[in-house]
Amino acid sequence: MKIKMVGLGKMGMNLALNMKDHNVEAQGFDVNPDARKKAEENGIKTFETLEALTKEEGQNVIWVMLPAGPITNSTLATLADLCKKGDIVIDGGNSDHRDSLKTAKIMEEKGIYFFDIGTSGGVYGARHGASFMVGGDPEVFEFTLKDVLESIAAPDGCLYTGKTGSGHYLKIVHNAMLYGYMQTLGEGFELLEKSEFNYDLAHVAESLGKTSVIRGWLLELAANAFRKDPDLEKIKGVVGASKTTGWTIESACDLGVPVPVISLSLMMRLRSKQDDSFAAKVVASLRDEVGGHKAQAK
Repeated sequence: MKIKMVGLGKMGMNLALNMKDHNVEAQGFDVNPDARKKAEENGIKTFETLEALTKEEGQNVIWVMLPAGPITNSTLATLADLCKKGDIVIDGGNSDHRDSLKTAKIMEEKGIYFFDIGTSGGVYGARHGASFMVGGDPEVFEFTLKDVLESIAAPDGCLYTGKTGSGHYLKIVHNAMLYGYMQTLGEGFELLEKSEFNYDLAHVAESLGKTSVIRGWLLELAANAFRKDPDLEKIKGVVGASKTTGWTIESACDLGVPVPVISLSLMMRLRSKQDDSFAAKVVASLRDEVGGHKAQAK
């Protein structure tokens, strides 16, 4: 199978390399000639324009991996005009599910299959096995995309979520839950760091991450961060925030679902830009370890 990746940045490039490792022919396009050159050096054929990328005969499977918002939406609108009936277009970024529903309607009118795929796991997951949350036509998923997605996903990491929009909606809620968990870890480790006890935070994170009821990958990442910089003195406690958790809070208001932890975790990220705290440093270091969100040096 051949998949054409639009956007050869950190995520798109690593997904393409992951596909190549699993005998999926990966091709690509990026407006940046340096990105195209890097892809070519790694054995990935590239195109200089979207028009050239879509002109080949047979069914196109095009995966858009760009920043959510205007860039992705304009690219998808262009592809809707360029693609032919029966082509498959995937948006694998962190798009607002409401935008995905609008895009799906436009694509459907032209006979193009549109899939919204929430992608989790950061840069490491893109390269070595991600978590995919797939919304779209069930038959096309089952007979065209499933095997490919499962080959590049982590074990049990390909989840078909239902109709269009469901993949991106799950991803934004997933991101919001991540905010809450990261904030909890940040506050907990600040309590340990400021206590009268001389904890080795790397060992604490490593042990809890492997054996306790809160074990998991984020604690492994915390252990990595503490081993590199035990007091997190090299970074600022400034934590960026994407739009996805804001969209989740909007949805919670629409549905009448209280989300106090998620809401406060977003507010704490905004507050981190005003002053420094150890909790914010922990969250910043976790985002750095996940990949794609470099912590600010002090």
